[in-house]
Amino acid sequence: MSTRRIDWLLMGAVALLATVSCLLVWSATSHRDALTGGDGGLFLRKQLVNVVIGVVLMAVVWATDHRWIRIVTPLVYLASIGGLVLVLVNGATINGSRSWINVGGMSLQPSELAKLAVVIGMALVLAERTEGRWRTHVGVGDVVAMLLVAAVPTALIVLQPDLGTTLVLSATVFGVLAAAGTPRRWLALLAGAGVTVAAAAIAAGVLKAYQIDRFMAFTNPGLDPKGAGYNVQQARIAIGNGGPFGQGLFHGKVTQGGFVPEQHTDFVFTVAGEELGLVGAAVLVLLLGVVLWRSLRIAARTDDLFGRIAAAGIACWFGFQAFQNIGMCLGIMPVTGVPLPFLSYGGTSMFASMLAVGLLQNIHGRSVAVAERRMVDSPRLLAVR
Repeated sequence: MSTRRIDWLLMGAVALLATVSCLLVWSATSHRDALTGGDGGLFLRKQLVNVVIGVVLMAVVWATDHRWIRIVTPLVYLASIGGLVLVLVNGATINGSRSWINVGGMSLQPSELAKLAVVIGMALVLAERTEGRWRTHVGVGDVVAMLLVAAVPTALIVLQPDLGTTLVLSATVFGVLAAAGTPRRWLALLAGAGVTVAAAAIAAGVLKAYQIDRFMAFTNPGLDPKGAGYNVQQARIAIGNGGPFGQGLFHGKVTQGGFVPEQHTDFVFTVAGEELGLVGAAVLVLLLGVVLWRSLRIAARTDDLFGRIAAAGIACWFGFQAFQNIGMCLGIMPVTGVPLPFLSYGGTSMFASMLAVGLLQNIHGRSVAVAERRMVDSPRLLAVR
């Protein structure tokens, strides 16, 4: 394989993020005997396994012929639907949401994989409906078809209920529609419809009491500082305690004291903020920015409609989820319980993220290969003329 077919900047950013993830998870858990059973390296080893499995999955998608990716996309989508249904039937409830299933001693969260399934499902529907036809604009039928693809998984996730994933998925779907060329007035109508549906869901009591409390605590941080607002309060203290250069790994007083709940998962950014400081946290944000930049770059450079929409959708997914996670740690977004891509502890999140990177590399490699073939064929065409 030509080295030009590898996006080295994307690979480097992901490798650094995954490495730092292991260190942050280790720091956040090594001192918590109640969580580790006295084995300080337990979660470090688990996260290393998650990263290794994720890399293998990434390599498989990366090496797969692009035609096969399109062929298996419907199967991936149906499998994600099956996983979400299984969660509702026989899932485990954690932190008030029935989002997990136990498989072979591992806890899997199908909603994480559903994000990728929705992105490639919408991309495939649009590609199949428009490629090879005379029209180039997105019609009403195309938008409806893509929304139907997204609607089923979204509805199943709402029933869990998993508000954080629902928000991420909604933002991703909106981004995919925008990247597909949906007219702005339609996007405005969809945004208005989304707000209306959300208001109706709240009025109908779809959201649990603790989820409403989190939103109330977000609007008024002093409302319940020992309850719904406790996580954000401690997260901001931890980040503020880091200063410009941090307290050093394994030396953060708030982190080592175990004052931030779920610090190795949803609030892992607070470990970086306290122990690596403003500079270290900014570097992590920069690395996430590189992932988004390369995703959009890959989308812009490919002439394959499926690849372009899929890459743009992945960028929207990573971008909004990172903003939501870091924002809730800083108190500028409500607490919704979504992981930080490539950094939070968790197998399913790491697997889904690495699968997405494998797809990005696959799209990039194909676009470079097409460009190389065109360069080779150009002299031949000139000679014939």
